[in-house]
Amino acid sequence: MINVVGVSHDRENMTLGSIKAIEESDVIIGYKKYIDYIEDLIENKEVIKKGMGSEIVRAELAIEKNFEGKNVALISSGDPGVFGMANVLYQIESRYDDVKIKVYPGITAVNYSADLLGAPLNDFVAISLSNILTPLSEIENKIKRSLESNLIIAIYNPISKSRKEPFKRFKRLVEDIRGSDCLVGIVEGTDDGPITSVVKISNLSEELVNMSCTLIVGNDLTYIQDGYMITPRGYVIKSEIHPFSRQHYEKFLMGEVKHGPKKDCDFYPCHYDGQYCDFCYCPFYPCGDSSTGGSWIKGKNIWDCKDCDWIHSKEGVNCIKDPLTEILKDVNDLKDKKKTLLKLRRACLLKNNPYDL
Repeated sequence: MINVVGVSHDRENMTLGSIKAIEESDVIIGYKKYIDYIEDLIENKEVIKKGMGSEIVRAELAIEKNFEGKNVALISSGDPGVFGMANVLYQIESRYDDVKIKVYPGITAVNYSADLLGAPLNDFVAISLSNILTPLSEIENKIKRSLESNLIIAIYNPISKSRKEPFKRFKRLVEDIRGSDCLVGIVEGTDDGPITSVVKISNLSEELVNMSCTLIVGNDLTYIQDGYMITPRGYVIKSEIHPFSRQHYEKFLMGEVKHGPKKDCDFYPCHYDGQYCDFCYCPFYPCGDSSTGGSWIKGKNIWDCKDCDWIHSKEGVNCIKDPLTEILKDVNDLKDKKKTLLKLRRACLLKNNPYDL
């Protein structure tokens, strides 16, 4: 039996199944750095350490030892199926008969890094920037399509001393498609523990990144909250409809709300000159989503919208206005149809079809 074992990124995150598989194996094969994680688990076992880049050699050795009648643990960092040894072993094993393989999953670099950064993941893709086996054009196309789809992107193998061009192309694509303010989380593994930081893509330099780093590229809704990187999912936060909001949307349903700036209002401009006032009271309140500038007043359970200008922009209002009239048939729909309303908000923020909810 060949056990392909994911040892995650430290002993604290190893699964019980992985530990048991190592204990039951006669031979341990792996990259030296990964085997060092588990030294106390492999006493009195045959240990074979190989260098980086010897993946095929390790897989062939595992098969050879298996044919000698020994149980083998083929060690992989993170998860063996994500840029790990499982892919290599299955490719090599197809040349032989009677090779039994069991894969023991581990915590991937993307999950490990995301948890340290906060909660940046929603729909995401993992892409390696290593062009040792993959053409640069293929890597570039994957990044481009992922950015255009507004996916969170986990970047593996971002740069090395001899591989700088993939990183340059990656950075250029992110800036061109998502803009210079796009957030990028960096998690670097060191002997003293992980080091985390979050920067804008415009400030992401080669000096900040190495082969021990995993990058998490935020999407158009990702924001920073108390130092953590957050990508909202759009959960509904229930609240009562404020009396002033109720009055406003009674007029809205009657077609009595003026479109555009309301310069005769005593409070105009409450956000900025030129603002559109169609939604003086936000139909999504409280959205609970800081990606547009709102935030909770801590300890008060009040959602503060003073820094959210999007709802008063011409573009935002024009996207929301007509679909909203189809959703709202009664003022109470502000509460009863909150999920649909938040999907409308998300569609307009991401410039998707506001009618296809």
